Amino acid sequence: MAFVAFAGLAVYTQNLTGFALALVLLSLVGSTNVVPLPDAINAVSIINIVNASYFLYRRRPFKLERTFRPAIAASFVGYFVGMGILTLLAAHAVGVLKSLLGVCIIGCALLLWRAAKPLQTPSSARAFALVGGVSGILGGVFSSPGPPLVYAVYRQPWPMKTIQETLVFSFGIGAAFRLAVMGLAGQVSMQAVLLGLESLPVAFLITTFAANRKLPCSREVLRHIVCVLLACAGLGMLI
Repeated sequence: MAFVAFAGLAVYTQNLTGFALALVLLSLVGSTNVVPLPDAINAVSIINIVNASYFLYRRRPFKLERTFRPAIAASFVGYFVGMGILTLLAAHAVGVLKSLLGVCIIGCALLLWRAAKPLQTPSSARAFALVGGVSGILGGVFSSPGPPLVYAVYRQPWPMKTIQETLVFSFGIGAAFRLAVMGLAGQVSMQAVLLGLESLPVAFLITTFAANRKLPCSREVLRHIVCVLLACAGLGMLI
């Protein structure tokens, strides 16, 4: 029940900001140890796939910015590297994995806290490809494209709706790719599958409620709230 409650909070945060499902959920799991972290990471992939599909269905029609597309392709390469790191650390150094996750969460919080004003023009396809590759590595390890992608997308001169949908799509397709590869390699346990499936009803209810609603506060206030939550959770995992 605790994991399902954490998943509900994480899904709501993602629907508002376009990101943070994995970071919020894994930070709470890492701080409380309610389930093994490797299983939680794989369960996040299941939740991410279903939630992203349903969110974008509720938001249809959805159009991905052309200059952003290279980031998706580059992230697939990064995912292979990240999944190799996850397999190695999960087998030999779970403590290292937990510490790396804490650092990643704090890094995400700091990047968003200090995010510059939106750029005057969108970033180039090459810049997005570089960000996608780095983010893919973090996505393979933690089931989240992580700080680089969030920072890059939030700096674009796009409407908040486009930012949300771009990040949700990226997280969803990355999670599907990661889960397929990990599943074929026999790295997804039955407990991870059950955790993901148990969380889906709550995810559906929350996404149905939040997908088309206006933000309950300003974009700036919401960003600060998420940053504080992530920073505190990340520090808790390092102490």
